[in-house]
Amino acid sequence: MFEARNFWELTEARAAATPRSEMAVDEHGRSMSFGDYRTEVLRAAAGLAGRGVGPGDVVSWMLPTWHESFVLAGALARLGAVQNPILPIYRDREVGFCTAQAGTRLLLVPGRWRGFDYEEMGRRIAEDRQAADPPLEVLVCDHQLPEGDPATLESAPSPPATSDEAAPGWLFYTSGTTADPKGARHTDADLIITARGMGDRLTARVGDRNLMAFPVTHIAGPIWLAASLMYELVNVITESFDPRATPALASAQDVTLAGSATAFHLAYLNAQREAGSEPIFPKLRNCPGGGAPKPPRLHYEVKEQLGGRGILSGWGLTEAPVLTMASTHDPDDKLSTTEGRPMPGVQLRVVTVEGEEVGPGREGELRAKAPQMMEGYLDEELDADAFDADGWFRTGDLGVIDDQGYVRITGRLKDVIIRKGENVSAKEVEDLLYEHAKVGDVAVVGLPDEERGELVCAVVSTPDGEEPLTFTEMQEFLKGRGLRMQAIPERLEVVDAVPRNPAGKIPKHELRARFASRKGR
Repeated sequence: MFEARNFWELTEARAAATPRSEMAVDEHGRSMSFGDYRTEVLRAAAGLAGRGVGPGDVVSWMLPTWHESFVLAGALARLGAVQNPILPIYRDREVGFCTAQAGTRLLLVPGRWRGFDYEEMGRRIAEDRQAADPPLEVLVCDHQLPEGDPATLESAPSPPATSDEAAPGWLFYTSGTTADPKGARHTDADLIITARGMGDRLTARVGDRNLMAFPVTHIAGPIWLAASLMYELVNVITESFDPRATPALASAQDVTLAGSATAFHLAYLNAQREAGSEPIFPKLRNCPGGGAPKPPRLHYEVKEQLGGRGILSGWGLTEAPVLTMASTHDPDDKLSTTEGRPMPGVQLRVVTVEGEEVGPGREGELRAKAPQMMEGYLDEELDADAFDADGWFRTGDLGVIDDQGYVRITGRLKDVIIRKGENVSAKEVEDLLYEHAKVGDVAVVGLPDEERGELVCAVVSTPDGEEPLTFTEMQEFLKGRGLRMQAIPERLEVVDAVPRNPAGKIPKHELRARFASRKGR
């Protein structure tokens, strides 16, 4: 494993040590070695420099998960630019807000992709920025980045002597629902230290083949890029997750690590069940998890049906990625019910609504201090609410830390349904419902109700080959599991698929909006 102060040092060290080793392969069979990567990074850096991009310039990009996306990230790091990866699900309002607030001078988009015209959106946003300083330039990159002669490049910016002296080189925006997105500023060092801790927990090794099924523009994208450079592992990439094609790709590529959230793991299980007894991932070592808490049963299903160690979950936020991570050495009861223990250097505390710290086994809001913590929001006025008076980051997640240090996420502060003045944990109900054979995926939300304040609504999808769950079956099942009457859903909605965003999280605000205005049972 290599140590480095920034991405360019990592790139040079890996290319010098193992230039012919495979770094990434996509669904079309295109492969890139570490030596190829360094060469392409320098060409792209020269091409971007020829367009005037230099140290400190903000470059936003929303490319799919392509080889060129990895190259672009490396090129911008080589130039010392500030890069702002944007999820491809964002549209005019969010992209316009992000690029305006960040002061973006160059926006790279894929042209037309998955039925949406990104080039036209970029042009619309650029027109609104004509009078801005700097004005916004839009560059279409369909598997083709600007190229130039590396000999024309100026020397790479000197890396900081310590991580504390590093300037933010990354800007990640959290998904906004009713409010504007919030831009979290990170350094190369933040992401590298996260990759190191994650790799250690997963016992990453030379030749590991990691299936990266989520968008590269998610903060986990550059973390896995750093991990591949540090540990000499291969990232198996696909530009868009497909519940049938992606497991087939993973199988053909002999993945050893198959991430990375519940929706993906469910797809792998379905593919294995369709395949019968022959393992589709014969070399699987474990399934990294994250993005959202998993149902406890899922770990055992993955371990028994796919093989390997099961699900090794992590928990974190855009502001502080992978604060906790399970280890290959953890027992099954911890792997199934927790998100592992704090990563090296991470401090966690659990506090009540009043801010009083509580001991092991007590639920409260998790607050954190960590070496991978963001350098603050781009809008500094947001920092006051994000951190408490003692400098602890308010995660907004509810959880419990047991006497062995394992962290169990129990919900979100805003994901508690208040029914007739009583709190109902959505996750508690979701975990129980997931145990039912007729439930493939589930989300529990609160809907406005004049009598109760909020009523509890379960939104479920049906597994292949099963009949849909009925309202009576749901209620009787939960009663049989000992769930208190106040928490048993008063409404059931059966859908073809529970929606999840590219990171695997359920956009519950969309479900609330969808079902709040209509009657149901």
